[in-house]
Amino acid sequence: MTTDLKAAVIKASGKWKAAFNSGDAAGCAACYEAGAVMVAKPFGTFTGHTEIQSFWQNLINDGFTDVDYLDPKITVLDETSALLTSGWKMNKAQGVITRELWVLQDDGTMALREDRFEARE
Repeated sequence: MTTDLKAAVIKASGKWKAAFNSGDAAGCAACYEAGAVMVAKPFGTFTGHTEIQSFWQNLINDGFTDVDYLDPKITVLDETSALLTSGWKMNKAQGVITRELWVLQDDGTMALREDRFEARE
């Protein structure tokens, strides 16, 4: 199960990155659970699809793209959830992901329940 869960997180994370890099904020938001919480330092806390989509749309509108994860680590927590941590970089920013909590959904896909990251200069 551990290998399957890790593979599912890699697939879901790849889907999120592809959505962001293609300028699809709705696609980014769709990778989160309906009540997900995203803490983006220093920008603020965003809850639910609408707020999260608005955050990503604003970044995309400001010309941010080309996100890539640097040395991602996935830790399986239990049979239905895993934690991803990583460095990240974009064309105009970089930082660290301190907590992406991916949770198995009823349809077998993974979705973000919690997303905590920091942008650094």
